[in-house]
Parts: sequence; structure tokens; C-alpha cells
Amino acid sequence: MTKPRLLLLSLLLSFSLPGLCAAQTQPQAPASHAVVLHAARLLDVKNGRLVTPGEVLVQGERIVEVGPSVKPPAGADIIDLGDRTLLPGLIDAHVHLFLHPGAEDLQTVQESIPQRTIIALLAARDDLMAGFTAERDMGTEGAGSADTAVRNAIDDGLIPGPRLRISGNAIDILGGHEDANKYNPEQHVLSNATYANNKDELVAAIRQQFKEGADFIKIYETGPDTVRNGQLSTVYQYSEAELRTAVEETARTGKRVAVHATGEPGTLFAARAGVASIDHANQLGDETMRLMREKQIFAVPTFTIFDYFAEHAATASQAAREHTMSDLHQKEFRKQIAAGVPMTVGSDVGPFPHGTQAREFVLMVKYGMSPLAVIQADLINGAKLLGWDGQIGVLESGYLADIIAVAGDPLRDISALENVSFVMKGGVIYKK
Repeated sequence: MTKPRLLLLSLLLSFSLPGLCAAQTQPQAPASHAVVLHAARLLDVKNGRLVTPGEVLVQGERIVEVGPSVKPPAGADIIDLGDRTLLPGLIDAHVHLFLHPGAEDLQTVQESIPQRTIIALLAARDDLMAGFTAERDMGTEGAGSADTAVRNAIDDGLIPGPRLRISGNAIDILGGHEDANKYNPEQHVLSNATYANNKDELVAAIRQQFKEGADFIKIYETGPDTVRNGQLSTVYQYSEAELRTAVEETARTGKRVAVHATGEPGTLFAARAGVASIDHANQLGDETMRLMREKQIFAVPTFTIFDYFAEHAATASQAAREHTMSDLHQKEFRKQIAAGVPMTVGSDVGPFPHGTQAREFVLMVKYGMSPLAVIQADLINGAKLLGWDGQIGVLESGYLADIIAVAGDPLRDISALENVSFVMKGGVIYKK
């Protein structure tokens, strides 16, 4: 059987035969009657404390009451999760649903968009089952606006997956970061992003992305990256004026821009232009950090992808380069924390297996943040960045019932988030 047919068969089996699995993955409507979740602990994210025991009363898709004890209406289902901690569903602010481990450039050439869309559906399911109930898809890498179909299918209850904010195909310059520069140009290998080489082309590309269903715009601002004399060096792709044009055009429709930007001066141009987030943020200058703090522009460190590339490099020299880049990133991250740069959590999952990205929490703690600070960056800042502030990210009355449970206390051991045993999204239980 061919690989595409195997993937399709896997998709059909995983969606239509949930009874064969320990976890429930079949989408369904929220229960019409009330549900009470009871556990040994509940994390009050805003105040950074544990409520013991913890209970959440859910009616339909929303939370009605939260506390050590709630008053369930007659006929409510009581789900006792035992010695676990209840907390809001996790947020990954930087994912690639249309990528999977392997040669990223080759898979965009060898695999059709329909095949890659099937892979994206499976990736969305895996992320949800790992406890990620909301995500920001940072570019389909050459699959156009196929993420619009994935988002809409999830929203319509046709398939299981996180709430999604999508960018469609990201935007890049000719010969830029995603332009298949490793190949013979006479073969005309397509770029993994949409070309825009000046202000007018940026505006046209942005309007096309929004027409095709994008929630925000993703722009490649830097690349390639090198290390010179122990310092990161990276080429900027768009001028400050060009980025400002993109931000203004996007803001016209009430939406925002996120940039792939690893270092100066591209990161400074992005901060001055007023983007929503600077993703990767390997190196930020003092003025850039000041502007990010002042404007509340989020840094999204994506440590997991750097860690994965270092551990899975094809050659010893490549591994050494990746480790050097990672070491520099860690040092800069500590400076950013000290400078008060707003953080959120994004893993860049796709080139490494979907459903494993909770390692990002572990690495952010390892490199300098407290477990509580990382959880607040993920849930409170992540909700703001995705435009769902007041809807997700905390367990409070009126919020959407996106709730997970883990063994242990994540404030003491952040790795507890790598083993999510219960998942509810919008009042629907997907895993227990």
C-alpha cells in the first residue's frame, strides 16, 4: 500500500473507531447537562497558587463555577480525577501542523497538498491529546491556505483538534529564508512561502492571505543565521518601513503580524514597526528589549526546535553548530528575562513529533524561568497573543471549558505537563 493511502487509512481509523483507543478522539457536542470535575488540586493561574481540593462545574461549553467545592445542579455528572491537578488547556503559540520530522524542504516537494493536509489533521489530533487546546499555526510551508480548511473542520466539530489561529502561507522575499535556495534554480522549486519584495507586494500578499482565511500574518524577517566571533549574525529581509507597512495594512482589518526574527537588526525593525510577536528571538538588543517591554510585544523562544536539531544533526559539524546556536540562545534568554521582555510559549513543533512539545515548558524552566512564570507566560500571555484573552487561559466562571489534568504539582515539577491524562475542550471530553 502506498504511503498516502496508509496515511488516509490511519486517519479514518483514528477518527471513526475511537473505541479501539484508550483515549476518546471522536468529536461530539458538549454535554447538555452539567459536569463536575473533581481533583486533589486545581491551579489558580493568575494568583499562582493551588486550590485543594479543586472542582470545576461545567455547563455546555463554559465554566460555571470553580473552587474547592462547587454546588452541582441535580443530575450533574461527577468525574473524580483523583490525585491530579486541574489546570487550563495548554497553548502552543508556534506550531507547524503541515510539517513532520524529516527533510522539511523535500517533504514540501515530494508530498501533495492533500497528503500534507491529512498529516496536518493527524498532527492537530496529537497536539490536542497532549493537552494543547489552543495553537497558532505559523505557516503551512508551501501548502497555501490549506490550514483554513483544517481550522474550519475543527471549529465545525468534524475532527478533533485545538482552537486555531492560522496564518496561511507565510510571507518571504525572493531568495529568502524559505525559498528553496539549496536546489538548482533551473528546476524552479517553489518557495515554501509567498513572495513579497516591496511595500506594494506586501500589501497585496496580506490581502490575499486574509481573503483565503488567515487570522494573522506571519513574515520571515531574518535569515540565514551564522555565528561570528561568538556572536549571532543574521541578515534582515524587510526594512523597518516595509514592516511598518505590513503592520498598518494588517491592523486595518483588526489583525496583527508575527515575525520569524532571530537577531538584530531585524528584531529591532520588527519591534519599532509594532509586530505582535518576535518568534525565536535568539538575540535582542537593549533598545529592542525596551520597545518590546513598552509595547508588550511577546518573545516566543522556541527552544525545543533548537534542542531537537542539535540532538538530531546529520553530521558532527552540524551538531556543533546547532549546540553553539543553542548555547547563545540560552544566554540571551536570561538577559531577556532580566530585562522584563514579555514571554509566551511556542515550540515550533512539526520538524519534531507533534504531541511532544510540552518539553518547551521544561526547557524554559531549565534556562531561567520559574515554573509559575512559564505557566503564566503560556496561559495568560498566550491567550492575549492568540486574541482569546478573557476566553481561555484561566479557570474562571464564564471562560471556555478548556481543562486538562496532570499527575503531581506542575509548580514544583514542570515536567508534569508532559504527561496529560485528561483533556476537555469546550466542554467536550477527548481524553480521560
